[in-house]
Amino acid sequence: MAHTRTVDAPSSSGPDKTGAGNPWLTLLAVCLGVIMVMLDGTVVGIANPVIQADLGASLSDLQWVTSGYLLALAVFLITAGKLGDLFGHKRVFLIGVAGFALSSVGIGLSAEISDVIPGLSPVGALIGLRVLQGLFGALLQPAALALLRGAFPGEKLNQAMGAWGAIIGLSSAAGPIVGGVLVENVSWQSVFFINAPVGVVALVMGVLIIKENRAKSLSRIDWGGVVLLSGAMFALIWSIIKAPEWGWGDGKTLGFLASFAVLIAGFIFWQSRAKQPLVPLGLFKNPSISIGTVLMMMVAFAMFGAMFFLGFFFQGVHGLTPLEAGMRMLPMSAGMIVASPLAGMMIGKAGPKITMAVGLLITACSMFLMSRLSLDASFIESGIPFLLLAFGLSPVFVGATEIIVGNAPVELSGVAGGVQQSAMQVGGALGTAILGAVMAAEISSKLPGYLGPAAKAIPADKMTLLEKAASFGGLPPGTPAELKQMVGGAVHNAFMDGMHLAFLVSTGIAILTAVLALFVKAGRKTEGAPVHVG
Repeated sequence: MAHTRTVDAPSSSGPDKTGAGNPWLTLLAVCLGVIMVMLDGTVVGIANPVIQADLGASLSDLQWVTSGYLLALAVFLITAGKLGDLFGHKRVFLIGVAGFALSSVGIGLSAEISDVIPGLSPVGALIGLRVLQGLFGALLQPAALALLRGAFPGEKLNQAMGAWGAIIGLSSAAGPIVGGVLVENVSWQSVFFINAPVGVVALVMGVLIIKENRAKSLSRIDWGGVVLLSGAMFALIWSIIKAPEWGWGDGKTLGFLASFAVLIAGFIFWQSRAKQPLVPLGLFKNPSISIGTVLMMMVAFAMFGAMFFLGFFFQGVHGLTPLEAGMRMLPMSAGMIVASPLAGMMIGKAGPKITMAVGLLITACSMFLMSRLSLDASFIESGIPFLLLAFGLSPVFVGATEIIVGNAPVELSGVAGGVQQSAMQVGGALGTAILGAVMAAEISSKLPGYLGPAAKAIPADKMTLLEKAASFGGLPPGTPAELKQMVGGAVHNAFMDGMHLAFLVSTGIAILTAVLALFVKAGRKTEGAPVHVG
């Protein structure tokens, strides 16, 4: 017989809290921590082409720079949220901030670290430190959302999430510009060093302002659940990351997917019997939480998967400098400053269902326009879809976060924050891997046609190298000028066909997700309602 119980959600006085502070200062303090994560996500896209040239990284290496980080996040996020519920979200948040800042400094010193450790390449050190950075990011993000959930009353939460989105949008807007300036005038390493001063300020403000927040009734970690869920998430993300290399029908890919199915089934069974489960299954009886989780995963699939290749488009195909590439992405990031608080207001007035569905349709329009970008697209031609994307994504990110974290009781806000962030990272990993595979297949299909009769004279191994170069949007450094003149146009055209197809797939995903958003039900649990936790 399953062990079940209910607990009372905290009353209006909230969970056990110490210290002093107010909700809006708490919002500012936690945003400073999360700004590091947002800056990192933005500048890595700008820095990738320079990292590739400086370290001789392959496309697979660069995908690992992103996917290794996502893997660590996805595996650890829910467990990290539970740690915050048990030991205090303020404490876990501050540990995450400190660790994220220190690992960022380590990434900037990856070449020096590889010199000290025999057999470790600079790219290997970079990827390993990105994984470590992901683990600390996993501590930081659910704790930040849980602190907001505890600080703001239910009727003010969507306003807080809108303001949260605006501040995050501001950091995203600064990221391409700051990243472009640093990459172009200092080094790619400097874009990671910048996290150090931001981290110090976040730590000081966090210590002085944030109230501690932990659950009263939870007293243990569900280690069985941690092992089963971590194993399941690792098997899923690993199979997604390796599938483009192994093949989706390969025995290794299918084996890891089967392992995921077995482990997740075991996890669900274990959670139904655990006295204090890692993820209370009762959370997902609320349709908004369940649908919001799927929404977050699907929109991250469309966004992160398609956006991964834009840095290569602007710098490899378009020939822009890192700063110029950052300026091209500015309309999206800057638009979020306006779009996020507006989305919070609209959700408060019209509810999440219509607001999110409209946002997803705007996202689909943006993705479709990006699928029409030309080789020599002007700032206006790329800026319009980027601006639309800001007004399309903001209602989804604000709305999905609000209905997942807002519908969960404060008692379980850390776990809910972990679920929300985990859905985003899983979706992003899926998008990067699957759309990357779609793009690579399209490039392989179209490149010989663009090369014309010359394709028959190119040996198979050289053609494979050209296809890999096309995935970067250009030819490797040191390629003779006469060869660039002969095949450069074909490589660029094949890249554009692959990118266009990736954006068309993202367009379809956004439309399907808009339909799903119509099934979201508004209505948050009252603060005193009993919550099923086992």
